[in-house]
Order: sequence, then C-alpha cells, then structure tokens
Amino acid sequence: MSESTRRALLAVLAAAALLAACGSEDDLREFPPAAEPARSPEPSRPPEGTVVRVGGRPEGVAADARTGLVAVAVTDPDEVALVDHRDGRVVRRVTLPGAARHIRLAAPGGPVLVPVESADRLVQVPLRRKRTTGGPITARVGDGPHDADAAGGRVLVADEFGSTLSIVDGDRTVDRVRTPLQPGGLAAIPDGPVALVAVRERVLALFDANGRRLAEQPAGVGPTHVEAGAGGRVYVADTAGDAILLFRTRPRLELVRRVALPGAPYGMTIDRTRGRLWVTLTARNEVVWLPANGAPRPVERYATVRQPNSIGVHEPTGRVFVASRTDGTLQLLDPRR
Repeated sequence: MSESTRRALLAVLAAAALLAACGSEDDLREFPPAAEPARSPEPSRPPEGTVVRVGGRPEGVAADARTGLVAVAVTDPDEVALVDHRDGRVVRRVTLPGAARHIRLAAPGGPVLVPVESADRLVQVPLRRKRTTGGPITARVGDGPHDADAAGGRVLVADEFGSTLSIVDGDRTVDRVRTPLQPGGLAAIPDGPVALVAVRERVLALFDANGRRLAEQPAGVGPTHVEAGAGGRVYVADTAGDAILLFRTRPRLELVRRVALPGAPYGMTIDRTRGRLWVTLTARNEVVWLPANGAPRPVERYATVRQPNSIGVHEPTGRVFVASRTDGTLQLLDPRR
C-alpha cells in the first residue's frame, strides 16, 4: 500500500468514526447551532460586593463548604485557581493540560471535577494538600468534555462534540455511551439518575450511573445548563428562550413549569441550605435568585461583573461567587437577605 493510499484510508476511517460518534451530517443539519451566552454589554452599574482578579478568562466556579475554597477555571495559563472564600485571595494554582469551562465538586471536600475541553481529559483536582491525598487524577474521555458530575461511585462526563457520555472510574474510562446530539450541561440528581441537556438536539435526558438512558423530553428553544434540586426537581437554563424550565423526574420525566427570565440565563448553581436557585443573566450583567422549589420566581437581582458566565455558592455563609469571562475577575457577593 502506498503512503498516499494509506493516508487516504486513515482519513476515511477518521471521518467514519466522527460520524458514528456525532450522528450523520443530516442529523446535524436537522438542528440549528447550540445556544451560547449573550455577549454582555458594558456594565451600566458597578458590580455589588467585592471584585478580585483570579486569572485569564475565568469560567467555571465551584465553592466547597468543607474547606472554604472556591475553585475557578482560568486560561493563559490553563489552571484551576483555588481561592479563599473569605477574601478572594488565591492560595494555590493547579496546572491543567488544557482549557476548561465548567467544573463541579464530586463531594464536599473535593475533588473538583474539571473537564478539560481542549485536551479531552477529565482532571480530578484535590482541594487538600496532604501527602496521602496525592495529586490530580487524569483520565482520557470523549471529544470535547463540557460538564461532569459524580454518581454511583463514578464520574459521568458529557462529551459535547462526541455526543457521548464517558463513565470514568479513577483514572480510566470504563464505558462510553451515545447521547442526543451535543450534550452540554449535566447534573446528578440526589438519590436519583443523572440529568443531561443536549444543547444541539434541545432535549433533557436521564441516565443511570451505568449509562443506561431512562427518559427524554424536549427542553426549550436553546437550553445550555442544568441543575438538580431536592425532590427530584431539575432546572434547565433555556438561554435562547429567556426562561428557566422546571422538570419533575418522579414518577416520570415531565416539564411542569416555565419561568420567564429575560436576559439570556446561563450560569446556574443551587444553595440547598437556603433553597435558592441562582442564575446569571449574561445579556444584563445580572444575577437573580429564585426559590428552588416547585414554583420558582425571581426574588432578588444584583449587578455583576461583565460576562457573568459562571457562578458558585458557599453554602455555610450564602456568599455567591460570579466569574467574569471578560475581565479575569471574580465577584464576591453577600445577598441582602
């Protein structure tokens, strides 16, 4: 076989593998592009609270109640900045093999689950610096890992551009299953399955910890992220539809409420201690909280840093942390109530 023939064959095999993972070209053309956060305007109000610098283009925030550390994914260089929740001081930086955008805690005390999109890796970053803890654990996952959460003693990773769900045990992927097109947000439901938003196909799907698909429902005009609350409730940010969608998962998956929320809702987190769902509005440089119950409604709004794509909450104090993708800053916000 000539070198040119061999290269042509490898190209055909690579294309076939890509289509097998992502669906056919007809599948992709059937759906419009996935929704993105709004491009935030210049702020018309100063952000409330304290603003500190954390690194380049921060996106992805997770605040740990046990250690008091707030993990923030930054780029140039690609790192996780570990920040003291009290004053915003960066106490440690952990190098990543590429850029990440969304992170979560596997459990109180860590580790931090970091899907590294540009390197197709899941990195688990320990929060404590103890000799017995060891360093970060890295596993190869699918194409474009976007979000991850822990369930059933494993970590499930949404591979956005592979349209797969990688199931990770320690430093290896033990299985990979197909999902609806372009899985983006993913969240484990307490004592339940994992909720996954397919941002291209615009559906919400439920998977068990072994990767078995349990249910699926349409999820708005342009969904991006998902959070799981108490009682099997699931909240979806319909970014293009300017709304929060509330689904119940028991006894079956069903959309039960749509809450209008103009401003391109995008980043979300839940304060379970106070029963609050926090949502960033990227078109308005605002954050709003709603009761995380069966009848959510906007209660209070706050001015944020520019391009507030990500948010986290330190539950013992209720302090909220908002990352500015534009300014390289982190906002420390204490709610008025």
